[in-house]
Amino acid sequence: MKKHILCLGDSNTHGYCADPADCADHGIRFNEDERWTCRLQTALGSDYLVTEEGLSGRTTVFVDPIHESMDALSVAYSLLKSHEVIDLLIIMLGTNDVKERFNANAACIGAGMERLILKAKSVDCWGTKAPNILVVAPPRIGDGFHDAVMGEGCVEKSKGVAEQFRIVAERQNVHFLNAADCEFNQVDFMHLTRKGHAQLADLLAKEVPTLL
Repeated sequence: MKKHILCLGDSNTHGYCADPADCADHGIRFNEDERWTCRLQTALGSDYLVTEEGLSGRTTVFVDPIHESMDALSVAYSLLKSHEVIDLLIIMLGTNDVKERFNANAACIGAGMERLILKAKSVDCWGTKAPNILVVAPPRIGDGFHDAVMGEGCVEKSKGVAEQFRIVAERQNVHFLNAADCEFNQVDFMHLTRKGHAQLADLLAKEVPTLL
């Protein structure tokens, strides 16, 4: 059976493209040759199965008052069970947690990730193996960003998220990768470019085989 890697994330895992000129199809989603999940599958080869679970707007644990089922925690059991057996769970969340309406600082966002990790560990989706989780800290939101929906303070809060995730990952004995150097666009300052997707896939293609 192939090694199964489940990628749990938000719009950057779904492949949202904020600049259609950057996408080969000129649409709002990068295609299968461009998304990091698909590029990771190609790089790893036929002995692996990489599954996308990306939802635009998804948070770690924060319930969104505007859109339902956006927090990963509330759907974690059914989501993980539907994809068992999982050999590696990659969690790349945190960008949406900085929204003003959640009123959460970086430490609270870290606590949210820790709660999600604990939930994932508790779900019987790992077969005979121990839970195997990789937390990927997304790049921080760029300094030029301003958006009424995300609200005030999101840029500053996002600066501290990666370090909080590193601390939590170490405490929970799970793997950690900082994607800070992967390129975000200069349109909305919080989504990966085509180049950024390629950079992340390259990082993971080197890291993942060492974790399995």
